Amino acid sequence: MNEDEGAEQAAEENPIDADTLDIGEASVNVSDDPEQLREELGQNADRLLRLQAEMQNLRDRTSREITDVRRYASLPLLRDLLPVVDNMTRAIESAENSEETGSLLEGFQMVRQQLLTTLQQHHCTEIEALGQPFDPNLHEAILQQPSDEHLAGVVIMVTQPGYQLHDRVVRASQVIISTGPADK
Repeated sequence: MNEDEGAEQAAEENPIDADTLDIGEASVNVSDDPEQLREELGQNADRLLRLQAEMQNLRDRTSREITDVRRYASLPLLRDLLPVVDNMTRAIESAENSEETGSLLEGFQMVRQQLLTTLQQHHCTEIEALGQPFDPNLHEAILQQPSDEHLAGVVIMVTQPGYQLHDRVVRASQVIISTGPADK
């Protein structure tokens, strides 16, 4: 049986009702009852408003996601650059302890400062940790030790500085926190 014969057979089995037209998935009622037509119009208007609201929510969510992607696109690069900053800091500290490295030390300090300035221009800033209350969202505690000068839960030493991009942590600060005064 070809397509034309199948369509003719379907038309014979399902004759068109004079009051209802079937258009795809939706059927349209063509009755003369104005009250029923008003009710259907109200339902369709409500459905249209809901669809418009859904579309606006989709646009807003997509816009927020695009903004976040743009805002944090440099995160992998920053994670790769931070070990370079750490190594430069170690080289500077080592050169400060040696007497023969005056100009080399000065050069490293200038390059490190330039790199840190560039990171700041791209909204990557160091997390202030020393003397601050321990915050597991910003700090990674690697040791706890007693301290007569600090209350319990306060950062007393930073072993590796942490950085954040806008409000997102790139790398948490590795810190030593106080357990309070030592018991005697």
